[in-house]
Amino acid sequence: MKLSKSLRTRMQYAVSAAALIAAAPAFADTLTNAPVDEEFTAETFELATSDAVIGPVEAANVPQDATAPAAPPAKTPPAPPPPKPVDLRVVASHFVDVPVVGDARSLARYSGRIDGYLEVRGSYYGGSDNLTIKIRPEYTWDKSSNGEIGLIPGNTALFRPEGAGDFDLSASIEYKWKDGTTLEAGKINVLDISGQLPIVASDGHFGFQNLGLALPPTAVVPNTLTGVALQVPKGKMIYRLWVFDPDSQYQRTGFETGFESGVGFLASAAVRTTVNKLPGVVNLALVGSTRDSFAVDILPRALTPPPQPIGTFGNESGELAIQLSAYQFLKMYPEARGKGWGILARFQASTGDPTFLDYSGYFGISGNPRKRPQDRFGLAYFRYSLTDELVDDIAFRLGIEDEQGVEAFYTYQFAKGFGLTANVQVVDSAIAFRDTGVTVGGRLTTEF
Repeated sequence: MKLSKSLRTRMQYAVSAAALIAAAPAFADTLTNAPVDEEFTAETFELATSDAVIGPVEAANVPQDATAPAAPPAKTPPAPPPPKPVDLRVVASHFVDVPVVGDARSLARYSGRIDGYLEVRGSYYGGSDNLTIKIRPEYTWDKSSNGEIGLIPGNTALFRPEGAGDFDLSASIEYKWKDGTTLEAGKINVLDISGQLPIVASDGHFGFQNLGLALPPTAVVPNTLTGVALQVPKGKMIYRLWVFDPDSQYQRTGFETGFESGVGFLASAAVRTTVNKLPGVVNLALVGSTRDSFAVDILPRALTPPPQPIGTFGNESGELAIQLSAYQFLKMYPEARGKGWGILARFQASTGDPTFLDYSGYFGISGNPRKRPQDRFGLAYFRYSLTDELVDDIAFRLGIEDEQGVEAFYTYQFAKGFGLTANVQVVDSAIAFRDTGVTVGGRLTTEF
């Protein structure tokens, strides 16, 4: 049933009010001097699945496993070295994948991606160390099996707008206050933010490969955006506010579109949680835009609806979606600080037209095996649904249903900076006439 525009507007305001009311009780007081069993840093759950080391407070609170070998007494680690005036990191991945079950040809495909992360602090040129310039080049080559089975890309690293080239460059400026508050402005690659999600920690090079898990689609936030991002940590809370151009800025400077499609926003409140003294986080977010039509630059061409008045999708204005996500460690290893495993879950629902996804979500587990804590593993289920108006508009040429799938991976870290990942994806495609497909692949990642 199609709702009137006025009624949809009232529902949007109601959803906004309900979400804000739900988040309000979590606005806790600052807990900088909280008791030992309640305090842990943002880095604990944002980076604990990488090579980061948690602090002495977190280590002291990891429960001892009676079956595990006794760990030596925890020692206070030395103070971290001051940040480098210039920091450069490069990550490159080579991919090989092949569909083995389903309608797609069993053809092995090779592809790759390399990313550079350059940060220049103000002290390098005589300015404030609080200011950091970020330069972010990326380059991809050849083709993966994206689009061969499911609508949603199975290789996040090779995801880009249709017809776009292989090279892009992002640049931004970040200012950080003493209390940890940061304000970043410029062109920002959303993959970098997704890679910091606790437990998941997937950015195309590491962790899950399917876009439904590594960079969960919203159909509101583009893969590369131009705007400002504010993050404010306060005790057990982390608040975020983004304001951005809703058009994808891939291979653009950020000035070409100039907010011509409207203004996008994201507002979220995350609360740090503890289960059996182990860290986690629950996040509630509202995301939307003032755009008057659907995201033409993100929607695959095969799904483009006929123009109005023949088609009905895209005749509404304004987008609004609500997201709820949770990430919780269930085990951390005293003998391997910062390592463990936990659960991940996320759900998003939108008001539909002009957003082409009305809901999406996932749940699963990920982390490090105890016998080889330098390795990583993950198993998760995802599902998403296209908006009914869009499905109806294109039904005459393409039958569409919900898409769902399962992904499993294991990364064998055979040397420092070198990891070999085996990946399996089982996808029940949104394209109705396609059979369920299975893709297997390998990924060799080098970081230096």
